[in-house]
Amino acid sequence: MAKMLICYYSRSGHTEKMANTIAEGAKQVDGVEVEVKKIADVNAQDLLGYDAIVMGSPTYYGSMAAEMKKLIDESIAIHTKLNGKVGGAFSSAANVGGGNETTVMDILKAMLIHGMVVQGCPKGDHYGPVAVPDVDKRAEKWCHAHGKLIAELAVKLHG
Repeated sequence: MAKMLICYYSRSGHTEKMANTIAEGAKQVDGVEVEVKKIADVNAQDLLGYDAIVMGSPTYYGSMAAEMKKLIDESIAIHTKLNGKVGGAFSSAANVGGGNETTVMDILKAMLIHGMVVQGCPKGDHYGPVAVPDVDKRAEKWCHAHGKLIAELAVKLHG
C-alpha cells in the first residue's frame, strides 16, 4: 500500500481546507493510505516514510510561508533519499496575481531537486491547485482532482 502525506501551513484556515479536500480526492483511490498533518507536526526525517508528499502553503510575498521553507531547508539532511517519490503542491492567496503560481513552483522546484516525480494536471490548475481568496467550488474541484491524480501515481509507482 502506498503512503501519502499532505502537509500544510495555514494561518486563516484556507490552506488547511485545501489540504483536507486534497485528502478526500486521494482517499477515493484504492491502495493508498493518506495522512494530513500541519507543518509543525512534520520533520524532514518523517518524509522518508511516505511514497507521495503534497505540500501546501499560503502565499506570502510571492512565495511560501517561512514555516514551509524551514522544512524544505531542513530536508537537506535527507538529500537524495526522496528520489522517485511522488510530489505535489498547492497554495492559497488573497488576490488574483498574488503569487499562487510562484509559490507552487517554488515548492515543486525543491521537490525536483530531491529527484521527486511531480504530477501535473492537464486540465484546471496545471501545477497544483490554488485558491483566491477563499476555497470556492472551483478550488475544491481542482484540490479533489489533484489528490486523486497524485494518489493514483503513487499506487502505480509504489503500491
